[in-house]
Amino acid sequence: MNAIDLNSFFKPQQIAIIGASSSPGKIGYTVLSNLLQAGFQGKIFPVNPKAEAILDLPVTNRIQDLPEKLDMAVLTIPRDLVLPSLQELAEKQVRSVVIITAGFKEVGREGYHLEQEIVELAEANGIALLGPNCLGLINTSSKLNVTFAAGTPPAGNIAFFSQSGALCQAILDWAVGENIGFSSFVSLGNKAVLNEGDMLRHLGSDPETDVILGYIENVSNGQQFLDSAQAMSHKKPVLLIKSGTSAAGAKAASSHTGAIAGSDQAYDAAFEQSGIIRVKDVSTLFTLAQAFSSQPLPQGPNLAIVTNSGGPGIMTADACEGSHLNIAKLNESTIQRMREFLPSFASLYNPVDIIGDADAERYLKTIEVVLEDSNVDSLLILLTPTGSVIDQIPDLSERIAKLTKGAGKPVFVCYMGKQAVAEGQKILQQARIPCYNFPEPAIQSLEAMYRYQLWQNRTAEPIERFEVDQQAVRQLIQEVQSSTSQSGGIEIVEYQAQKILDAYRLPTPRTELAQTSDHAVRAAEAIGYPIVLKIASADISHKSDVGGVAVNLTSPEQVKKTFIEMTSRAKTMRPEAYITGCLVQEMAPKGVKEIIVGFKRDDQFGPLLMFGLGGIYVEVLKDIAFKLAPVSRNEARQMVRDIRSYMLLKGVRGEAGVDIESIVDIILRMSQFAVDFPEVSEAEFNPVLVNEEQAIVADVRMMLG
Repeated sequence: MNAIDLNSFFKPQQIAIIGASSSPGKIGYTVLSNLLQAGFQGKIFPVNPKAEAILDLPVTNRIQDLPEKLDMAVLTIPRDLVLPSLQELAEKQVRSVVIITAGFKEVGREGYHLEQEIVELAEANGIALLGPNCLGLINTSSKLNVTFAAGTPPAGNIAFFSQSGALCQAILDWAVGENIGFSSFVSLGNKAVLNEGDMLRHLGSDPETDVILGYIENVSNGQQFLDSAQAMSHKKPVLLIKSGTSAAGAKAASSHTGAIAGSDQAYDAAFEQSGIIRVKDVSTLFTLAQAFSSQPLPQGPNLAIVTNSGGPGIMTADACEGSHLNIAKLNESTIQRMREFLPSFASLYNPVDIIGDADAERYLKTIEVVLEDSNVDSLLILLTPTGSVIDQIPDLSERIAKLTKGAGKPVFVCYMGKQAVAEGQKILQQARIPCYNFPEPAIQSLEAMYRYQLWQNRTAEPIERFEVDQQAVRQLIQEVQSSTSQSGGIEIVEYQAQKILDAYRLPTPRTELAQTSDHAVRAAEAIGYPIVLKIASADISHKSDVGGVAVNLTSPEQVKKTFIEMTSRAKTMRPEAYITGCLVQEMAPKGVKEIIVGFKRDDQFGPLLMFGLGGIYVEVLKDIAFKLAPVSRNEARQMVRDIRSYMLLKGVRGEAGVDIESIVDIILRMSQFAVDFPEVSEAEFNPVLVNEEQAIVADVRMMLG
């Protein structure tokens, strides 16, 4: 689908409605009626085998009688007629098709196979196909509405796409009621051909769209989605809701549209690394959308607050405390200018409290002075309806709109109240100034805009590649695969995985595989006491289950005795297991902390890297950072900084910090390994032992898919 031009899809000149109906209430009637009411200026062909005219338009009785190379056909016919109708349209060389009809992969096997036939036909004929099982689409600039929803939103600069048609209907109704403008509105349905990646790619280059919103339940093609998102999010903000995050939600997603929900951590990582702003609910989605679509991005974190009440000012400052925003330190010249007209008991230091008896003139003078301060990157105006300003709110709102227009800085307003401020809020909304009832949504919006500005201006980093012995790893993997007859996952246990650690130049304790007790003693003496002994068997993955780990062995007698006891115990407890021997390993240095570095291959996005504190902490605290491989050096550093317990690694209360760069190096090598060998489904270094001088991979587990 990459080669298909979607302009004929969003800006068609001729449209055929297959299944047009003269009966109000039927989808074929509603779609045609919506198209006419939207004011579509192109040619419309209602198609119905029996009617002569519908809504005063002449009817075409057969698809064969339609003109060649139509821009669009909309199908509102029974499911069993869809495939033959699409075949006829393909012969007519139609460019794009919207299948509103349901009953395909979302209902089971028969529908799934029918949908596959539709996909094959569309792709073979270069047809841009939306749906099936969708609401349709709207494009306000081309006066296009081929949905069966009620009403058309006003024109605007926000585009929205959704996998849920019902959600589309609800949001459309809300948008019409709130007079929120849209450039495009697309219901993806089952995403048989066109998907969220196609929408991102088109809307990202659409001159009428400044902000892209979406609701998705899954991603059809993870890599295509990432590529499209990363390219487009540098041009304009992309805000998405991803549902199906809980076990119940994932099950619902699968039954709703036949989708398979992916790992929520993988989606978080994918969104973050591609510049997508993930939001949790529809209310926040449109709160942020109005902010991004109406105000310039803040060029820094410094926020100024002008208020007529101390309490809301303090609340706003508190809301900033946990965000990426700062309360701006005003220039002394700004403070001196405000002293000239503000009461002596006003607070001139941000938040600027101009006192409850402030009128419109005091507000406007203060706003003008604060906006001119070079230390101020954004401004939030707070107002509680007190004193003489109550009767001046409409006039104040109009003058705020004029005063702040073209300021080059985002200006947000918070009118706290309901009835007394309603007219002022409406005036500000019409002037494209976000206005809220409470300060927290304003702070949330400003922070999202500032973080997006940082994303837009960041410099892309190269991905480092290390010199490694891929051939040695490939040979080991082939040996492991050929030595087992089991289906599904195959484990590469520690003594085998040591070869992979060596091939990727990963730091490990000195280790030797001993097949006899005498060999173990010689290895221990070569390594130096004390040593660790670990059972070595391809059939035993959890060594502790068979008492397969012994630490701090300090003499040849201990080593020999422990070797014999450990291998005998393993044979007794696991008689089916082949015992290769024991690993003899150098003891870890003192004063180390345990961390974990690993990855799991996500079905949608590929290898998902993880980093956190190791040992018991990883399961108890679940303090883990995730990113998709490959990662750059700075992204690996960010993984380390992102865990809540980062300060334990950095060093607290006089305790020496660990060697962070050695951790980063291990993450980068794990990242490269995950990309190099897609047949490895997951891998884990746990624990990695790290102190102020080095990091050592002390244990490893891997699985082949």
